[in-house]
Amino acid sequence: MVQALVLEKKGELSLRDIDLPLEVGPDDVKISIHTVGVCGSDVHYYTHGAIGSFVVREPMVLGHEAAGTITAVGANVKTLRVGDRVCMEPGVPNMNSRATKLGIYNVDPDVRFWATPPIHGVLTPEVVHPAAFTYKLPANVSFAEGAMVEPFAVGLQAATRARITPGDVGAVIGCGPIGIMTALAALAGGCSRVYISDHSAPKLAIAGQYPGIHPVNFSERPLAQVVAEETEGWGADVVFECSGSPRAFDDVFDIVRPGGTLVLVGMPVEPTKFDVAAAIIKEARIETVFRYANNFDRAVNLIASGKVDLKPLISETFDFAQSIEAFERAAKGLGSDVKLQIVMPG
Repeated sequence: MVQALVLEKKGELSLRDIDLPLEVGPDDVKISIHTVGVCGSDVHYYTHGAIGSFVVREPMVLGHEAAGTITAVGANVKTLRVGDRVCMEPGVPNMNSRATKLGIYNVDPDVRFWATPPIHGVLTPEVVHPAAFTYKLPANVSFAEGAMVEPFAVGLQAATRARITPGDVGAVIGCGPIGIMTALAALAGGCSRVYISDHSAPKLAIAGQYPGIHPVNFSERPLAQVVAEETEGWGADVVFECSGSPRAFDDVFDIVRPGGTLVLVGMPVEPTKFDVAAAIIKEARIETVFRYANNFDRAVNLIASGKVDLKPLISETFDFAQSIEAFERAAKGLGSDVKLQIVMPG
């Protein structure tokens, strides 16, 4: 039995002992968890009890953005050692699936993803994980930054799917953690500048601290208007929809330049209208993003290089004993909060 933050059912959290498997297989490592980020999906399971077809039907440990230290390695593991500081990719696919063989293991229907029913997450002192999805952190990358690799990997997946050409102008709809990290990934991927829109002035102020990111409060001016003025009416080369709001699609093709690209990152929770004619008239290319694949190591490399600094996005850190308090605060959706993290004892 180990202590963990358990989502008992919709709206009910508890810190209690639970029986979790900790046997280390030949290809596994055991990790002492240090830092865990509070993700929007964790909060959504807490507040709504489900995301789409994934429904919480029995108690589930939360948490999937994590970093820690290896305490044991399986007999076949050659690339990691006890004492290594690591971050972990939370989705483990069926290695024999057709999706995995195609390199798109993130869309493998059999993927087992931490804190996605019925798979337990990692807000607990120790976990066992395949070495193949565990990544060593360089000495200059902190545990806090290591726990940010998972959400940053989503932004990196979006920038990769966008096929950015150096010098492109980007636009991001939604200034939450994923929106800001997508903007940073777009800059790292070659965008000359990125406009990011939201109605939250505090979040926009945080994003605006980064050189190359230009905040736009859409309650004052539409993003399409700002982009048109800044590009002489041409539009953005790449637009990333990171809000998941159905309203974001009302004028999204007014933002995209002719022949430009729209990357869908945010996950709407309800059916969304889509102006197909507007997309066709501009012959816009539309890409979709579901989590990430084959980029955790690149995300770590970008953070270690200093080209991407995620530290300003960490709003507050809570002790493990304050985990319920951390989730209650995250559920409030305060405008000044980007990323909350929980640190384990020890």
